[in-house]
Amino acid sequence: MTQMMDKGRFQKPAATLSLTAGQTLELRCKGNKIVWSYPAYLDTFKDTRLSVKQHERYGQLTLVNSTAADTGEFSCWGQLCTGYVCRRDEAKTGSTYIFFTEKGELFVPSPSHFDVVYLNPDRQAVVPCRVTVLSAKVTLHREFPAKEIPANGTDIVYDLKRGFVYLQPHSGHQGVVYCKAEAGGKSQISVKYQLLYAQVPSGPPSTTILASANKVQGGDDVSVLCTVLGEPDVEVEFKWTYPGQKDERPVTIQDSWRLIHRGLGHTTRISQSVLSIEDFETIDAGYYICTAQNLQGQTTVATTVESS
Repeated sequence: MTQMMDKGRFQKPAATLSLTAGQTLELRCKGNKIVWSYPAYLDTFKDTRLSVKQHERYGQLTLVNSTAADTGEFSCWGQLCTGYVCRRDEAKTGSTYIFFTEKGELFVPSPSHFDVVYLNPDRQAVVPCRVTVLSAKVTLHREFPAKEIPANGTDIVYDLKRGFVYLQPHSGHQGVVYCKAEAGGKSQISVKYQLLYAQVPSGPPSTTILASANKVQGGDDVSVLCTVLGEPDVEVEFKWTYPGQKDERPVTIQDSWRLIHRGLGHTTRISQSVLSIEDFETIDAGYYICTAQNLQGQTTVATTVESS
């Protein structure tokens, strides 16, 4: 990876860079099939300030009118392709973490004034208050009772690229916290973060299925409910297989989710998918199969609905 400097000069960027907001950033990587990674903020808003181009011998990333919100990791890698199958070329990779400093912005701006961080007992939790100034001193504070929470390096650590990392979260960490940054004689408070303990361990979805009736008369309406209890911040996708599917039997499928609080701050996400059929016919009798999938895997459950 190289960075364009003044007067068309290029040099390899350091592992971390500090640029002034408003500057134009241009990065290049050699290769004819280059893939780029950059702060998710730029993708989320489909930002027109960012352009990525592939030239014959190099890939080019250009960011104009940079802001503090663009602070983050920029990386590139080449691809080795055989037909339609491509894999990462580890010999052609490059990355740099860039701090875009902006007057009055010590923290990377957040899209909201209040955010929720879920504490899972089996994985790290991150309070994502990142700074725009490399030399900033950052501390973590509990709102009530008011006190500083020490980043002792064993239970909680501060990572410039991520924020405060809880290495082994537990229910005692719950509460409202915020970060404070100090640099150049100025200080700033971050947005607030509500830390909630998640009771459900990670893994494939814990799935159940239930029909409104397992024996149905012709002409009746029937519905089948597929339910998943899981982590608050883990999304679930549902897929159905049912008897009338091949014959394109009309059905209605509605997916929904909500958070349920089980006391003591324990929070669970309940995701549901309902398959409904009006005017039950013989063709509708048989197995109703629901497959629920999250990032950790999938679970399949089934029930039968018969003609009575």
